[in-house]
Amino acid sequence: MQYKMVCLDIDGTLLNSEHKISLKTKKVIHDVAVHKKVPVILVSSRMPKGMLFLQKELDIMEPMVCYNGALIIDKDNAVLLSVIIPVFIARQVYDIAKALNVHLSIYKDDEWYIEDMDEWAMQESAITKAIPNIAQFNGLFNTWGDDNTGPNKFLCMGKPEDIKEVEGKLYEKLSHELNIYESKLTYLEINHKNASKTTSIDFLIKRFGIKKSEIIAIGDNYNDIDMLKYAGLGIAMGNAPDDVKKHADFVTSTNDEDGVACALKKFIFDE
Repeated sequence: MQYKMVCLDIDGTLLNSEHKISLKTKKVIHDVAVHKKVPVILVSSRMPKGMLFLQKELDIMEPMVCYNGALIIDKDNAVLLSVIIPVFIARQVYDIAKALNVHLSIYKDDEWYIEDMDEWAMQESAITKAIPNIAQFNGLFNTWGDDNTGPNKFLCMGKPEDIKEVEGKLYEKLSHELNIYESKLTYLEINHKNASKTTSIDFLIKRFGIKKSEIIAIGDNYNDIDMLKYAGLGIAMGNAPDDVKKHADFVTSTNDEDGVACALKKFIFDE
C-alpha cells in the first residue's frame, strides 16, 4: 500500500518522555516529507504556539491540527477550521470546575487564558513553551458572548481524584454537548462535540485529495482512538494503554524507543 499522508500525535508519540524529538525520529520524518513527499500532519490537543516550534524543528510546512481538531491552521497561521464551545456552555464548565476547585485553562485561537498562575499553569507552560494570559473568565465570556464566539478548548488540571469528580459532573450535565476525556490522570480535555481528530483529518484529506485508506495515523492515548480507527493504517505506540492498542492495526515500539521512526520505516520505506 502506498500511503500518502501521515498524521502524528505529539505527546507520548512524537515526543519521548523528556518531551523531545529523538534524532532518529527527526531524520525519518524528514525523509518521509522530503524524499517520499508524503505530508506529515501534527495532530494534537496543544495550542498552535505549543506546536509551531516542533513543526519548525522538523522543518515541515503542512497544516497543524490543534485542540484535538477544534482548530486547524495552515503554514501562514491562517485559520482553516475553527469549532468553538458556545458561551452558555462554557459558563457551565467554568462553574463546575470552580466549585470543585480544580485548575481551569481556556484556549481560543492561539491564546491561552488562566485566572491565576498556579503550579499547574507553570507546569504546562514549561512543557509547551507557551505563556498564558491572566484574565477574569467572566469578562472573557461577556466579550465572547457579545461577539457570538467562544473558546476552542478547556483544560482542567488537578489531582486524579479531583479530575475524576469533575469528569463525572461534566458527563452528567454536558456529555450531549461536549467531548470530555482524560489525556492523563491529572488532565481533563474538553471540546465541542463536533471537534475531534477524525473530523479534522477528514477535512484535510478533502483538501489534499487523499482517501482515508491512504492515511497512516499514529497515537498513544484515548483521544487518538478515533483517528486510529479512521485511518487506513492505525498505529498505536508501545506505551499506549491496552484499551488504545486494541483499536490499532499495528503496535510499534514506545516513544522512548523511536516508535514513530520504526513504524514509518516499516510502512513507508518497507524496511
